[in-house]
Formats: sequence, C-alpha cells, structure tokens
Amino acid sequence: MHERGYNCAQSVACAFADKTELSPQVLFALNEGYGAGTGTTEGVCGALMGAVMLGSLKSSSRHLEKPDSKPATMKLSRTLMQAFKESAGALYCKDLKGTSTGKVICSCPECINKACELTAKIVYGDEA
Repeated sequence: MHERGYNCAQSVACAFADKTELSPQVLFALNEGYGAGTGTTEGVCGALMGAVMLGSLKSSSRHLEKPDSKPATMKLSRTLMQAFKESAGALYCKDLKGTSTGKVICSCPECINKACELTAKIVYGDEA
C-alpha cells in the first residue's frame, strides 16, 4: 500500500481492515495525519501509530459513561511500542530515517512490515 501512496500509518491500518468493523476508507482517513512521524514532524513512527490505533480499536470497551478499558489499552500500546523499538531500533521517524545522523536504521517499508508483524501477534494473537 505504501508503494501506492499510502503513508506508513495508513499502510498498517488498512492491512488489517478485515479484522475491524471499519471500512478501509475510514481507516485510511483516520490515519492520514500520521504521515512522516505525525504531521511531518518526524515524531513517533507512523507505522507504529497505525498499530497503536488498531490496538486501541480492538481493546477499548467503548463505554462512554464509564471508560473502564483505558489501563488495558495503555498496556497494549506500551507493549506494542516496546516491541517495535526492540525490533526497529527506535520509535521516532527522524531516528529511523537517520535524518540527523545520515544513517537509516529502518526504512519505511521495513517499519511497516515490522508494525504489521507486531500487530498480528500482539493485537490479534496471530503468528506473523
């Protein structure tokens, strides 16, 4: 999907559209702002943000009157972030792309693949 112009977050989120109740179009729109490290700030990797969004979507109880799933969702997000950092070598787009060092740690396609593998395993319990 990345090769078709999707950003990293959109690529991850849309890869799992069949595991959510949302259409690929809605997932695409929800993740549009996460490109290039969220709004082109080179912050947290978009692929990871897509994974965290999917984890939140799966984990949340959606109880608006009594939000009771936040601790479990935060734990899931932290697990995803720690696993991604271990696998990719960093959390931030600028570090992954080597913006200041000139050394790419993990390319966008590699980050997308890693985020998809971790999402399948950690969020959906699948073996990647």
